[in-house]
Amino acid sequence: MDRLRALIGGLLLCASAPICAGPMPDITYPQTRRDPLVETLFGEDIADPYRWLEADVRHAPEVADWVGRENAVTEGYLAALPQREHFAKRIRAFMDYERFGLPVKAGGRYFYTRNSGLQNQAQLFVRKGLTGEPRLLLDPNAWATDGATALDAWEPSQKGSYLLYSVQDGGSDWRILRVLDVRTGEPLTDQIRWAKFTALAWVGEEGFLYSRFPAPEEGSAFQGRNYDQAVYFHRIGTPQDEDELVYATPDHPDYGHAAEVTQDGRLALITSHVGTDARYEVRVIDLSRLKRDGWKATPLVTGFADDWKLVEGAGRRLWYVTNMGAPRYRLMAIDLDQAKPEWHQVVAEREDILERAGIVGDQLVLNYMRDAASHAEILALDGSAGRTLSLNGIGTASGFRGRPGDPETFYAFTSFNCPASIYRMDLASGVTAPFATPKMCYDPGAYVVDQRFFTSKDGTRVPMFVVRSRAVAKAKTPVPTLLYGYGGFDVSLTPGFSSIRMAWLEAGGAFALANLRGGGEYGREWHDAGRGPNKQNVFDDFVAAGEFLVKEGIAKKDGLAIQGGSNGGLLVGAVVNQRPDLFAAAVAQVGVMDMLRFDRFTAGRYWVDDYGHPDREPDFKVLRAYSPYHNIREGADYPAILVTTADTDDRVVPGHSFKYTAALQHANLGSRPRLIRIETRAGHGSGKPTDKAIEEGADILAFLAQWTGLQLPPETTIAHAGEQGAPATP
Repeated sequence: MDRLRALIGGLLLCASAPICAGPMPDITYPQTRRDPLVETLFGEDIADPYRWLEADVRHAPEVADWVGRENAVTEGYLAALPQREHFAKRIRAFMDYERFGLPVKAGGRYFYTRNSGLQNQAQLFVRKGLTGEPRLLLDPNAWATDGATALDAWEPSQKGSYLLYSVQDGGSDWRILRVLDVRTGEPLTDQIRWAKFTALAWVGEEGFLYSRFPAPEEGSAFQGRNYDQAVYFHRIGTPQDEDELVYATPDHPDYGHAAEVTQDGRLALITSHVGTDARYEVRVIDLSRLKRDGWKATPLVTGFADDWKLVEGAGRRLWYVTNMGAPRYRLMAIDLDQAKPEWHQVVAEREDILERAGIVGDQLVLNYMRDAASHAEILALDGSAGRTLSLNGIGTASGFRGRPGDPETFYAFTSFNCPASIYRMDLASGVTAPFATPKMCYDPGAYVVDQRFFTSKDGTRVPMFVVRSRAVAKAKTPVPTLLYGYGGFDVSLTPGFSSIRMAWLEAGGAFALANLRGGGEYGREWHDAGRGPNKQNVFDDFVAAGEFLVKEGIAKKDGLAIQGGSNGGLLVGAVVNQRPDLFAAAVAQVGVMDMLRFDRFTAGRYWVDDYGHPDREPDFKVLRAYSPYHNIREGADYPAILVTTADTDDRVVPGHSFKYTAALQHANLGSRPRLIRIETRAGHGSGKPTDKAIEEGADILAFLAQWTGLQLPPETTIAHAGEQGAPATP
């Protein structure tokens, strides 16, 4: 179920001394044991010589030794790259700006996060009233000396008396839930363990609903498969072992469950899922009848057929965004007080994708997506015509949170060339004013965001964003280009800011983001066209995107690099095997690389919705055909490859990357490097401290620059804006 401006001088293409891709000193890869392990699967012999690298590095000394030896080689290579220090300096400069999260209002208090610039973790502040003095509530930077313990989700109680928050340590998906007294700023003794993939939902001021798994067996917390998730109620001031079981499905241990509560506190909604598909069942609990009925969950939606996103509730009336009978989504409502409650349509399906909706004051705020870019509309509660919210160009709008009766809402707007600015909208007048607008060390207007469309192998028209400096775009000369993609799990890639990408653009490179099939950019049909037996469409789209960039004179023919993470790491591994000639360099981050065993670890079992079941012959044949680990082409000339992962990644376990890298290093694939960078005290990505993000970004950009021939620009002096203090008020 589901951040902004001083100026630098104009960017020039001339550089002090060109640094070209070419042979580096020979790399001696660590020796990796190969076992004679062969299994016969559906009549085919499948070798898996590196299965021993699947073991948890915390409990397997031989794996830990391999990790240390691989890191030593990689660190030595990356440290010697002449571009590395430049990129570390420039990423740090681009990241050194004050940024804010969207404010959440509760009981007259406004809660929001703020990072002064280079803090490892954002802090959480509260202010009484819109113009009140900010008060620091939580400072995660004091939680761990290495900055790797992070504030994850947080939610104030309805009256703003308490703050419920989740703590993420070392990048793991496991969360610890804690509670803070907002008035005193003091933590309570409450502590919840083994929460994962959980929503945070207050029931009045008395307690909250959350989701957790059973405590894992000793030594299996980071690799064991996740089953038997259940929803519990925790009453403030009591130990966890006294929590009340609210909803579970012991007969279906593969089901997952999350709880939400409507803003007026009347109803709790339990949303259940089987895998990663947006196909849910929904049950409703009337919280006003707890004393009489207990945690009685009445079915509202059954059958795991469609997506259902709660918008809001008022009394016993509910609004949902759904793709039931509407692949691009529509807004529906139901009144549970009717003799025979039935869903009725409030806003019909349109050509654009209805991503989400909210009810603020007495109005509907609808977020739409058109060709992967956002726009918003404000309608009356009955769906009748309202007004369109004007946004500043191609970008992504998010937020619009609030409750019935509120006079205001907040939203964020970001794009590739500008970080998120936070705006406050007065619902009565429709006037929008900045709440927090960042000051930057560059001119966003010096960079151009274009949207292009290219044709894939089967004739499908696919969109792609292209970002360059105005100087590069004006020169109309091909430059080293970084192409990014994902293509899966109904995930839409929309415009967003990255300090790391800005350092690449400033250096004269181009960046492209392809909206591949498998994502959610055009609804259910787009997703279905890139998963299961259709997964090859995703790889064809990505290859076509690369060919388009070269053909159009955007990317240098020998200067095209690709990057992707998680499912995008799988994408990179697959297309490198299929078209090694097209790419100069590739970065595969935390990727799913063994498609025959992905379902055997942690959350991997959920992914069969997108990938298929490795133990079913038709799916096996599809997976075997593109699995990165199993399709490395001995004797082909491969691009330079940098694999990245982390020791605490319990989403895509690092064994995927370990095995894939060992296989790459064993094969005869040409003279370019095949390295792995293994982060410690980090996970799948979220919660990573700023220092680690800068170091990783500098390593990646230096590697890509080396092998695409990106020339560094002259050093420029950065005019810093200085500290801003509290966010500006309208």
